[in-house]
Amino acid sequence: MDNRSERKHQAILDAATTVFLNKGYSGTSMDDIARLAAVSKQTVYKHFADKEKLFAEIVMATTDRIDGVIDLVADIPADAEHLEENLTRLARGFLTTLTRPDVLRLRRLVIANAEAFPELGAAWYERGFERVLATLAATFRRLTDRGLLHTEDPLLAAHHFAGLLLWIPVNRAMFHGGPQHSEDDLDAYAAGGVRAFLAAHG
Repeated sequence: MDNRSERKHQAILDAATTVFLNKGYSGTSMDDIARLAAVSKQTVYKHFADKEKLFAEIVMATTDRIDGVIDLVADIPADAEHLEENLTRLARGFLTTLTRPDVLRLRRLVIANAEAFPELGAAWYERGFERVLATLAATFRRLTDRGLLHTEDPLLAAHHFAGLLLWIPVNRAMFHGGPQHSEDDLDAYAAGGVRAFLAAHG
């Protein structure tokens, strides 16, 4: 693609993301996307064969954003003296990223269309959250090998850790239609989740 074509492609992706998040999959038309992207509908179809392919591309493009979380998860120092502090810092970063309004809205959009597009939903989970859990499990295995944690099943422990942190803010957001937490709430969820995790695995 030349630069002009690349700019149009990106404009269509940006517009589609906005419209899908605001109107949902079924409520979105290619006319809506073309209008917001300031291109013709023919141009949208030139770049994307149909609405389903466009939806799939914007959903899967967001999995790249999880790389920062993976770097955070992989970088826990094996420091016995500061283990709770280090895990709490990880927990807070984890919560900050995964409770962002755009992430929560996309999660709701993917779940709402999981029955219609089960393969897309599964792929989004596998390339996103499942990668984070696998990295977290590897980190917990390393900390267990160093004698800092006790985890018979590091992957299950990773699920426990994520669940302790995300259960309250994510469920509240899903049922209320948006984030309901404050920064102080996230601090409390991070500290409380780590204390509960270390009571079981410390």
